[in-house]
Amino acid sequence: MHKTERVVLVPVANGSEPLETVITIDVLRRAGADVTVASVEKCLVADACHGVKIVADGLIHEFAEDVFDLISLPGGMPGAANLRDSKVLRSLAEKQASDGRLNAAICAAPAVVLGSWGLLDGLQATCYPSFMDQLPSSVKAVESRVQKDGKVVTSRGPGTAIEYSVALVEQLYGKEKADEVAGPLVMRPNHGDEYVIKELNPVEWTFNGTPQILVPIASGSEEMEAVIMIDVLRRAKTKVVVASVDEGLEILASRKVKLVADTLLEEASQSSYDLIVLPGGLGGAQAFAASEKLVNMLKKQKEAGRPYGAICASPALVLEPHGLLKGKKATAFPAMCSKLSDQSEIESRVVVDGNLITSRGPGTTMEFSLAIVEKFLGREKAIEIAKTMLFVHP
Repeated sequence: MHKTERVVLVPVANGSEPLETVITIDVLRRAGADVTVASVEKCLVADACHGVKIVADGLIHEFAEDVFDLISLPGGMPGAANLRDSKVLRSLAEKQASDGRLNAAICAAPAVVLGSWGLLDGLQATCYPSFMDQLPSSVKAVESRVQKDGKVVTSRGPGTAIEYSVALVEQLYGKEKADEVAGPLVMRPNHGDEYVIKELNPVEWTFNGTPQILVPIASGSEEMEAVIMIDVLRRAKTKVVVASVDEGLEILASRKVKLVADTLLEEASQSSYDLIVLPGGLGGAQAFAASEKLVNMLKKQKEAGRPYGAICASPALVLEPHGLLKGKKATAFPAMCSKLSDQSEIESRVVVDGNLITSRGPGTTMEFSLAIVEKFLGREKAIEIAKTMLFVHP
């Protein structure tokens, strides 16, 4: 029988870019790949950038003798440097190259890791703009959002991570599979352009000092959506509290990425927030809808005229059944939009209606998160972050 399952290694370190790490794992698992998340640290929990904790499947030395169809390196600093300093990872990547199998890297990692190991020599490659001058002179540096040359794929940064991950699916499985995986992601048709949000009944979103934002998560939450929101909102220097709706802090997200919350919802519910915003994911949305405490917090938020929002499955499965979309325009994951009582704005990628913000899926989460930044801190700040992340052309 023809072996169709592809085996992938995604190493993670303290200081890895969480969005790049999680998007790659999530998208490749959607394609059916067997993805191993390996920590190059002494423990399973990697303290990624922006206060995100990712729990690996094992330590890198446990996989030293394994054979992978693809090794994909996330960026982030000092994460990329920590990956570079792993002897086991280096030997795996060098064997990968000598055996003619795929290596890939994004953001700082092409320069800091693959470049320093000599694995980009003679190839065209790209990386994060401020690391371009660290690519060895033997590398043909290009400014593509995603670049493939030989058995190496490189990419630029957090804002190119979904494109990069879909390109990896294409390398492993072909164009048809890549298109099949890309569809439900609701990707942008115009990567790099400025984004637009649909705003109705505009009101000012107010806060004292720093916006306080609650992001609940539960087992079954969509990890890309949760991590993109946390990452972008923390880059904007808002105070983000990630609260587990489960019994413990560690949750198993929809594509089996293990994330660690900051606190339990019980404790988080003692404070008030300028925004409560829900990631999607079927299991996560069902857990939110079943949480009396969270639903009550959302109802009080609405009654107090404070902002609240949701993406993907959550507008349809959490907000709609609890009357939280009444008299409001909203959007949701395409397959869930039939559950919305008002479907007049469902084709919009992000909808802001007064104090409510909703959006469609993993591929709209950057725009959704940037729209939140824009509502609190202005368009200029949002575009600055979008450019830093390479979501919008710098």
